[in-house]
Amino acid sequence: MKLITTTVVALFALTGCDNATPPAQQPTAAEVGVVTLQSQPLSIVSTLTGRTAASLTAEVRPQVGGIIQKRLFTEGDTVKAGQALYQIDPASYRATFDEADASLKQAQSLVESDCQKARRYALLVKDNGVSQQDADDAKSTCAQDRASVSAKQAARESARINLNWTTVTSPIAGRIGISSVTPGALVTAEQTTALATVRGLDTMYVDLTRTSADLLRLRKQALASNDSTLSVTLTLEDGSTYSETGKLALTEVAVDEATGSVTLRAVFPNPHQQLLPGMFVRARVNEGVMDDAILAPQQGITRDNKGNATALVVTKENKVEQRSVETSDTYGDKWLVLKGLQSGDKLIVEGTDKVAPGTQVKAVEVQKAGGNA
Repeated sequence: MKLITTTVVALFALTGCDNATPPAQQPTAAEVGVVTLQSQPLSIVSTLTGRTAASLTAEVRPQVGGIIQKRLFTEGDTVKAGQALYQIDPASYRATFDEADASLKQAQSLVESDCQKARRYALLVKDNGVSQQDADDAKSTCAQDRASVSAKQAARESARINLNWTTVTSPIAGRIGISSVTPGALVTAEQTTALATVRGLDTMYVDLTRTSADLLRLRKQALASNDSTLSVTLTLEDGSTYSETGKLALTEVAVDEATGSVTLRAVFPNPHQQLLPGMFVRARVNEGVMDDAILAPQQGITRDNKGNATALVVTKENKVEQRSVETSDTYGDKWLVLKGLQSGDKLIVEGTDKVAPGTQVKAVEVQKAGGNA
């Protein structure tokens, strides 16, 4: 009986040992690769598109009408300011000038005669040699003759100007394009169709466009406060880089309501006349230096269907936190981050698909990605 009791007690003891609950194991924290972000100075560069324009452009139009006798230039040549370009038949204008000149000489001879008479009468009237009325009439005639001379001088000057205008000259120095008329063509004063166009190509304008929102952002960053100091480089249509560096000269004072964009004008030297008006170019504008820029590796920034950017960072408690961020341009393999991240943040760049916000993680620094540009 005592043996049976001992056996039962032993069996109960063994059963109690088998049903004991083992101690709970702590879940293993997921390991993620992070980059610790550091602020740094960064030269901000914007890439904009635009077209070239001549710094000087003048359309050549006749000031008087007539038949073109000669074309005095070769199309495509460089011309000087004041150089003769066309000769209009001057015959009728020379005749008008000669007539005005003769009329002036006639008026001048009358002045000499009538004014001498007026002076003699002025002396004789004192001795009662002539009446006062005759002296006054002679004085009036002299004044009228002098006024007639002034009018005829103006008429002759007008005729001289018209005669000179029969030689059509270049208003500026530059390269002249294709002539729209040939000898024998009839032209009229101030016609709407230009005879030719002269363009100054030694200095070129490049008109660029950027959004007004982008301009406001740059001004808030104090990067575009002095446009005249900003340097600009060009990439031409064939992909080559233009050898000369330009300067941003001005920013348009109004925003285009249709496009929401602002026009910027850069000025470039063009010593070899490689740039021609109307060329499409890409410009890199050095906006200035951002003293505390944050550059984040691209693999650490994700976007939703609406294009909103987010990032996952590891907090001091080793938990995952999601941040909404605002990015600007790319610099190499990194985004310039404007909002949402700051210096010292541990940005997750590896293992983002294994974690979610609030997850406990183990952060391992990824040296390959680096935190600086």
